[in-house]
Amino acid sequence: MSGARAGAGHNGGPTMEPGAGWRRHCWRTARAALLPTLPIEVVRARVRRAAELGLDYKTYAGVRATTGRDLVAFLFSTNALRLLREGERIARDEAARIAALRGAERLLAVQPPLASEVTVATLAGQGVAFDAATRAPGLGDSWSETGRSLRAFLAARRHPADAVLLIGDTALERDWVAAARLAGYLSADAYFGRPVAAAAR
Repeated sequence: MSGARAGAGHNGGPTMEPGAGWRRHCWRTARAALLPTLPIEVVRARVRRAAELGLDYKTYAGVRATTGRDLVAFLFSTNALRLLREGERIARDEAARIAALRGAERLLAVQPPLASEVTVATLAGQGVAFDAATRAPGLGDSWSETGRSLRAFLAARRHPADAVLLIGDTALERDWVAAARLAGYLSADAYFGRPVAAAAR
């Protein structure tokens, strides 16, 4: 029966209705037509740009496809850096990865009770220079307050929000992306390539 919904106990297998192969072909053709065919020079330039930013090409290309913009800054949360107390240092390899980032600003969202100036100075002592820092939105901030504060911080740096990628570590931080209309969210574990066992601690 065409158009009928699967009932209870349906195993979700392929439809047995006539024309399934044709519909599958049409869907694949339409999907392929939506994907841009880029000149090889453009692809190579974007591969180089992804490397400058410390991203794999697939992640970088996905952000470009979603926003239509190049990335101009990374916004790291102190949770992503696993900084919970004043004076803590980040892992040496992760400090080196952030320091190697080229062609984009390094921004920091500082979670209380950490103080922005102290945290930035501590990181600078590890050879990681952040261009600017702000207080991270908290649990008590509304959706609109979260978006407004982050957009104001980025506007002061003259950055479009949708050209800034968030590196975070919590579900709350993931919500910042929609609230402030950021370019996207990448977990700290994915960005730093942390082993799964370390992420589960």
